[in-house]
Amino acid sequence: MLSEITIKEQPTQPTLSLRTRTTVQDLPQLVGRVYGAVTQYLGELGEPPAGPPFVIYYNMDLQDLDLELGFPVSKVFPGKGEIKASEFPGGRVATCLYTGPYPECGSAYEALGQWVKDKGYETTGLAYEVYLNSPAEVSPQDLETVISFPLK
Repeated sequence: MLSEITIKEQPTQPTLSLRTRTTVQDLPQLVGRVYGAVTQYLGELGEPPAGPPFVIYYNMDLQDLDLELGFPVSKVFPGKGEIKASEFPGGRVATCLYTGPYPECGSAYEALGQWVKDKGYETTGLAYEVYLNSPAEVSPQDLETVISFPLK
């Protein structure tokens, strides 16, 4: 299920994240490992995440995904090992809320992409996903993912 698509101004947000490459098949294991490592490091810092976890997709090649995974934080912290200080870029985004299983979110991407094109906007080529809940907490049909396309 897809919510209304809107345009919003997204503020720049400091993050702790890891940028890497993987296949779509290996993504679930990678997500668990990276989110676990970042939350462990935040625990060492005595800091909670400043919001829900995210993935930034730099491409959509399902056999060679270039992505960044992490959490927003309240201020800039030093990186540690493979975890780097980064930022969630600010600017205008076209965004919607997708509710449902992760493997079925392709239709939300298609609808968002078509809406952007129909409205005469142009994307930067990146896509963001922010996960408002977790498969450990809710059933797949109740998963909530904010999908955003940054605009030029």
